[in-house]
Amino acid sequence: MTPHDALSGVPAEPGVPKPDPVLVVDGVCKDFGGVRAVDVEHLEVQRGVITALIGPNGAGKSSLFNVLTGFARADAGHWTFDGRGAAGLPAHRLALRGMVRTFQLTRVLPRLTVLENMTIAATGQRGERFLPAFLRPAWRRQERDIERRADELLERFRLADTRDDYAGYLSGGQRKLLEVARALMVDPALVLLDEPMAGVNPALRQNLLAHIARCAIPATRCCSSSTTWTW
Repeated sequence: MTPHDALSGVPAEPGVPKPDPVLVVDGVCKDFGGVRAVDVEHLEVQRGVITALIGPNGAGKSSLFNVLTGFARADAGHWTFDGRGAAGLPAHRLALRGMVRTFQLTRVLPRLTVLENMTIAATGQRGERFLPAFLRPAWRRQERDIERRADELLERFRLADTRDDYAGYLSGGQRKLLEVARALMVDPALVLLDEPMAGVNPALRQNLLAHIARCAIPATRCCSSSTTWTW
């Protein structure tokens, strides 16, 4: 089913119910001092569809992303992700459930290599636990599988040549690509992109847009399942 098919017959109206929403937001507010930065009465994001959040600078787009992904606490309201309550959960819990985000100002680990930035994002790594960390043969195969997946994503995002470079040496556009590729290491159901095209040159921009479009289609192998993209 294409995104067009999924939304066929759905009225083009704000807050209209979606056939299969991955994210449902109700009455979410966030104040900073005397300024209300976020005031969302009702919002639904359809699964497997690219959705854009549009507004001028200062409209509260990033603040809404921060609230929904656990980087800030809402003053009111609730929301569900993939049919389960998500309000008040910390960012790492939401990421484990499949909701990940990128940032307007890219956040890479500059003193780690590009490959290390990718592999550190994979979940369920046995070698991260204290006792198993001393038994490398028990998780070496998993580590190789994670590196293989990271290399596949780096190849798709045209970052394979930078695999062993420190992430701090990348250009601004390459850092944006790395952030998106790293988000896919979680095998997410929802990716929230905050200003994904800012600072990206036209060639890299087309590359990024093409990958976003492919990942939103269930038949793709860029992700193991249909991924919803919101920005």
